[in-house]
Amino acid sequence: MQLLNLREQADSIIYATASHTNIHLNITFMLKMNFKNMIFVIVALLSLSSISSAFWRLPCYSRSGLARLDPIVSPGGIASHVHAIHGGSNFGPSTTAEDLLASDCTSCGVKEDKSAYWTPALYFMYHNGTTVLVNQIGGMLAYYLLYTDGTPGQTITAFPNGFRMLAGDTNRRNFTCLIPEPEKSLWSGNELTEPALRQKALGFNCLNYVNPTKTEGSLFRHYLPSKTFMDDNCLSGLRLELMFPSCWNGRDLDSADHKSHMAYPSLVMTGSCPAGYPVRLPSLFYETIWDTTRYKGLEGTFVISNGDTSGFGYHGDFIAAWEVGVLQRAVDTCTNLSGLLEDCPVFSAVDTSCAFAVPSSVRAAVDDVFGAPSGLPGGVPVVSGPGPASMSVVASAPAASPDVTVVVTSTTIVAVLGACQASTRGLHGRHAHPFGHGGRH
Repeated sequence: MQLLNLREQADSIIYATASHTNIHLNITFMLKMNFKNMIFVIVALLSLSSISSAFWRLPCYSRSGLARLDPIVSPGGIASHVHAIHGGSNFGPSTTAEDLLASDCTSCGVKEDKSAYWTPALYFMYHNGTTVLVNQIGGMLAYYLLYTDGTPGQTITAFPNGFRMLAGDTNRRNFTCLIPEPEKSLWSGNELTEPALRQKALGFNCLNYVNPTKTEGSLFRHYLPSKTFMDDNCLSGLRLELMFPSCWNGRDLDSADHKSHMAYPSLVMTGSCPAGYPVRLPSLFYETIWDTTRYKGLEGTFVISNGDTSGFGYHGDFIAAWEVGVLQRAVDTCTNLSGLLEDCPVFSAVDTSCAFAVPSSVRAAVDDVFGAPSGLPGGVPVVSGPGPASMSVVASAPAASPDVTVVVTSTTIVAVLGACQASTRGLHGRHAHPFGHGGRH
């Protein structure tokens, strides 16, 4: 056996087994298009692929803001780290659904939707500790996927206004399941528990529109690839992905940890809801793309704004603020499999720039959100793991990339930190993703 760095060794193995079912566009051509046109070209092509459930893609054409704001986790105050925020313009430290519904505009593509969608931003840290914001290509794609478990007569309930949730754990810096991941049909025991499903709801998709053989599927990799791997393989950037839970307890609009009122279905995206969570909500999936190619060949590391170089601490937030009745009508009637907003007559499509005003108290109290001369904006510590991070500590110097070891055999790679199930697994193939990006189901 040989001990190797987790990310580089896992990448070398799972990348070789990636599915090649995606549809590709020439990156040079794509970069010449604006984001709206690029999205529509991609959507038109991806609509040709087979999917099993109705859905729509909500394009948020640009950020509505970039700030240390988080009205769910840090209500009324300054958030610990920078977020890339999309959606309604009436966003601030104490935003409620009522506030969002009063927004003058939204940066997303449906006029009737003033919801807020946000994730941490991505930075590049040079060897000397200086950080710069990585360019976000366009804004966000938020998928509304209408999955059920196949039970006859099962319905999907729209998010009630005021509903809030969080996916991911900002302090996590390890992955306690198998790498690479077994086929979902082989999951059992601890692999099906809520803690395991939460860890598997993150994705870091290496984009390569130039070479079709280098395609990866959604949620294919649950950690941030190494800088060396991205330089060599991610020729079109990196897509950060997040799947939210879709099983609701049917009572609470929020919970103390902003998670416990929700649970993942048994296969993260699809499957059955656990006991105590009888109501199926739309399955919400975030995608943001970051231009990591600008830093090819430069010495440094990519780090998420919460100080995470591993990716295991990636997360996102959501506050529902749809005009009354609109989302439920869309869920009930917009069953076209194209994923196009135009195929849902319930929606009024919009394509306008929209931004919120960052409060002066926030602007005056934080570093430049576009980078800092030493460390991350706000002095967020860089913690690589495997131990958890603590947002109460202020960093004085950048940390190195994670140095998590793995045990490698001829057919299996297992994290030393622990796995969801004690037995080892061999490598398995992947299948086409039901909403067009390739991957597993």
